[in-house]
Amino acid sequence: MQSHAYVAIVTLLALLVYFWMGMGVAGARRKSGIAAPAMTGDPILERAVRVQANTLEWLPIFLPSLWLCHLFWTPQDPTGVIVAALGAVWIVGRILYALGYVKDPAKREMGFLIQTLAAAILLFGALGKAVMILLA
Repeated sequence: MQSHAYVAIVTLLALLVYFWMGMGVAGARRKSGIAAPAMTGDPILERAVRVQANTLEWLPIFLPSLWLCHLFWTPQDPTGVIVAALGAVWIVGRILYALGYVKDPAKREMGFLIQTLAAAILLFGALGKAVMILLA
């Protein structure tokens, strides 16, 4: 069970980042004076909402890929540190994306590219290993 600890921590950190983004929406609502359920009317609120929504859209890609990659590659990475490191890269990318997007939507690309690359490695790493196991 200890082999899952790093990946579990990364999972929980990803969820904390998502929680932080939700708090960003709440803060933007408070500053703008726009109460729920309204989603428009202030550019910062709209950007904060989009950051949170986009992260939610990526979580179903990221989390299963993280865990399946870890489970399939455990014999080569018994502690899970490599897969967890890829997960941490995804988190850093999401944070950079969020900070850039809220400041200026044109500044979101680097964070988006970082998280996309990390998610793709995890996704295709899990898929590739699953196919290798199936064909073995």
